[in-house]
Amino acid sequence: MKNIICLFLVCSIIFSCKDQKKETDKTTDKTAKEEVTSTPSKKEITDPKETEIWDPEPKVISFNDMNVPSDAIQLFNGNDLDQWISAKDSTAAAWTINPDKTMTVKPGTGDIQTKKNFGSVQLHLEWKAPDVVEGEGQGRGNSGVFFQNKYEVQILDSYQNRTYANGQATSIYKQHIPLVNATKQNDQWQTYDIIFHAPEFDTDGKKTKSGFFTVIHNGVLVQDHVEILGSTEYIGPPKNDPHGKGPIKLQDHSNPVHYRNIWVRELD
Repeated sequence: MKNIICLFLVCSIIFSCKDQKKETDKTTDKTAKEEVTSTPSKKEITDPKETEIWDPEPKVISFNDMNVPSDAIQLFNGNDLDQWISAKDSTAAAWTINPDKTMTVKPGTGDIQTKKNFGSVQLHLEWKAPDVVEGEGQGRGNSGVFFQNKYEVQILDSYQNRTYANGQATSIYKQHIPLVNATKQNDQWQTYDIIFHAPEFDTDGKKTKSGFFTVIHNGVLVQDHVEILGSTEYIGPPKNDPHGKGPIKLQDHSNPVHYRNIWVRELD
C-alpha cells in the first residue's frame, strides 16, 4: 500500500510540473506575440516629394562647335601642338599638322605626350588609319594611347586585319581582348571614348587599389570596366611599380596614323 501511495504522489508531482510548464510556455508565446504586434511597421511613403533630392545640383556644362564639353581640356583642336612635347627629350612635338586641322604621326620623330600630368580621366580622341593600306597584323596602322606612360589602349587598323586578339584595336594591350571588333575601314574616322580610373599606391609603394578601363569604340562598348593588371608590357607580365599622375602619350609606331579632336576631363 505504501508503494502505491508513493507512486501516486510521484505521478501527481510530474503532471503538476508539466501543467506549470504549459502555462509558462503559453504566457511566453502570448508575450512574444504582443511584442511583435506592438512593434510599429515602417511608414508607407505616399508622397513622391519624400524621395526627391534637390541638392547638390549638378554643374551645368556647355559644348563648343567641335562638341567639346566646357569642363574639358582640349588637347588638340587642329591649330597647334602646344599641349604636347616629345616623350623622348621634352622638346617640341614634331608630328605634322595638316591643312584640314588633323595631325599625323611623323614616323621616326618618336612618341609625343601631354605637358600636363593626369590621374583618372575621361578621354575622347578620333583617329584614322593611314591613307594607303600597307602591311598586316601589327604592322598596319599601328599607334597607341598610353595613360600615365604605363597603360596602353591599342590603336591599330583592325579592319579585316587579323592579329593576336589582345593586341588588336581597343585591346588593353596584352591584357584584355575587346568584346567585339568595331573597327571601320581605313577611309573612315574612328572614335575612342575611354574612362580611365588610375591605380592607387600607399606610401610604401604597395598597390592598394587596381585601376580600371572602360572603352567605347565608335559608340560600341568594347571594354566594360576591366581591371588593369599592371603596366602593358610588350614582353613579359604586367608590372606594378608605384607611381603618381602621369602624361597621356601617343605612340609613333612608324605608321602615319591621323588624329583629330582630342580632349580630356579630369575625374579626380
